[in-house]
Amino acid sequence: MNVLWFQSGGCGGCTLSWLGSEPGSLPAVLADEGVRLLWHPSLSEQTGSEARAVLEACAGGGQSFDVLCVEGAMLRGPRGSGRFHVVAGTGIPAIEWVRRLAERAAHVVAVGSCAAFGGVTSAGANPTDACGLQYDGVARGGLLGAQYRGAAGLPVINVAGCPTHPDWVTETLIALARGTLRGSDLDDCGRPRFYADHLVHHGCPRNEFYEFKASAERPTDQGCLMENLGCKGTQAHADCNLRAWNGGGSCLRGGYACIRCTEPGFEDPGHPFAETPKVAGIPIGLPVDMPKAWFVALAALSKSATPARVRENAHSDHIVAVPGSGRPPGRK
Repeated sequence: MNVLWFQSGGCGGCTLSWLGSEPGSLPAVLADEGVRLLWHPSLSEQTGSEARAVLEACAGGGQSFDVLCVEGAMLRGPRGSGRFHVVAGTGIPAIEWVRRLAERAAHVVAVGSCAAFGGVTSAGANPTDACGLQYDGVARGGLLGAQYRGAAGLPVINVAGCPTHPDWVTETLIALARGTLRGSDLDDCGRPRFYADHLVHHGCPRNEFYEFKASAERPTDQGCLMENLGCKGTQAHADCNLRAWNGGGSCLRGGYACIRCTEPGFEDPGHPFAETPKVAGIPIGLPVDMPKAWFVALAALSKSATPARVRENAHSDHIVAVPGSGRPPGRK
C-alpha cells in the first residue's frame, strides 16, 4: 500500500510524535504490513526537484498511490486563493495540490487536529483562513467539502489529536492496508473508533480524586483537575490514559489538564486552558452524557463521603496519607 504524506499548515508535531512509536522500528513495522511510504517531507531522501516530481506523478496519474496523509491545516487565504501557502518551486498553492491528490487517492487521512478540523492553526482571528480537510472547526465542509469520498468510498479519516498518538496513525494505516477499516469504524467526526470510543477520563491516574470530587487547587496538587484547573478529560474522545505515550506518559500523568485536543474547536475554548469556568459554582463543561442535576447531586454526595486520606492527598504534591489496612483497630 503506497502512502503519500503531504505537509500543510502546521508545526510538524504529529510526525515527531509518530517517530516516537514504541513497538520497535517504525519502518520495520510498516514494511511488515506492506505499507510503503512513497514520500514524506521529513523522512524521505527526495527533496527539491525530485520531491516535486513525485507530487506531479501522483497528481497526474503517472504514479499510483493508495493513501494520501495530510498533516497540518488547509490555508485558504487570502480570499480563497491559497497563496499564503505555495509549495516551493511549483507556484501552486498547497490547497490545490491537496485537491488534485485527493481526487486520485483511495483514502485520505487527516493526521492531527489541524488537518482534521483546522486546529491551533485556525485559532483566534484565523488570518490565514485555515480549515480542515472535511471540517471547518465544528462544521462539516472544509477544503474538500462535506460530500467528499475517497475512491474506496470512505470520507476523510480524521486521526485527530494535537499531536496525535503514534499508534493511532500506525494502526489506521495498518487497518487500511488489511482492508478492515469501514465506514462503521469511524465515529460521527470521522475519527477511528478504536481510540475515539473511549474518553481520556478512562484510566486517568486521578480517578479516585474525581470520584470523591477531591479537587486540586494548584497545578502541583494531586487532586482532580476538572473542578478548578480546566481538565476536560470527561469530554474528550481518546484513549490517552489507557494507551500510555512513550511507554508511560499522558498529559494527566504529567500533571497537566486535558484540553480536549482530539475535538473540533478545542483551540478556542473561550477561557484560559488551565481554568474551569463555572456558573453558580458548577463547571460549565460537564461529563458527556451526564445531566447537570445528576452531576450536582453526585458531587454533593461524593464530597460528603470523601475519605480523609483522599482529601489530604488531593491538596498535596505527593502522597502524605497512605491507604489503611482495612483491619479493625487493635487487630493484628
